[in-house]
Amino acid sequence: MLGLGTLRRVTRELRQDVAAARERDPAARTLGGSDILLTYGGVHALLTHRVAHGLYEAGLPLVPHVLSGAARVVTGVEIHPAARIGESLFIDHGTGVVIGETAEIGDNVTLYQGVTLGGTGFHRGKRHPTVESDVVVGSGAKLLGPIRVGRASKVGANSVVIHDVPANSTVVGNPGHPVRIDGRRTDPDADWAHLPDPVADAIKALAARVAELEGLLAEATGRRLEPRAEVRPMRRARGPSPAGG
Repeated sequence: MLGLGTLRRVTRELRQDVAAARERDPAARTLGGSDILLTYGGVHALLTHRVAHGLYEAGLPLVPHVLSGAARVVTGVEIHPAARIGESLFIDHGTGVVIGETAEIGDNVTLYQGVTLGGTGFHRGKRHPTVESDVVVGSGAKLLGPIRVGRASKVGANSVVIHDVPANSTVVGNPGHPVRIDGRRTDPDADWAHLPDPVADAIKALAARVAELEGLLAEATGRRLEPRAEVRPMRRARGPSPAGG
């Protein structure tokens, strides 16, 4: 039942959420805890959810859903009262974030604006993602269905993920393509300009193959084909990480 134990847990989790915002948002590092608590919509949404979740687990009808709906209107973040959220979640900006009923989120996870942890189908039971600890999900990413995103992984902005993601990997694209990062922990930063791009790699490989075949054809026929249009090579983003990493 709802009691002092639940109140102490919510208070502890609130302190951790405020600390997570200060740690992972450069704009918050000069702010006090009260400033973050009063002005950060993601923190407001989490506080409301933690209270609503406690009431939901206590079996109280209607009120948890009313709180969730009010938080959605005020913050733009929609979290179902039944969703299970671990410690030190940071929702940056927050607008458009949706976390479904059977979603589970581990500790030290970072979600950017527009992220969806959505369900698929109309069946009951587990139908939303499980996001393990230390995961970073970029702006606009969609994680759909009862998939599992492994520990310390990074999901690139606007990716659509419909399959399980291995631990300590990076996912980009639609549908998402995982790229394993062996032996290196993925840090919670906002450096989406330096992520691997498997689609660009595939196009680059095809372009190289076409150029090779054109060269062989020119040797065999003595006639070189003139390009019909200028093809500019795809170049990766260079320079230091804009996130300071």
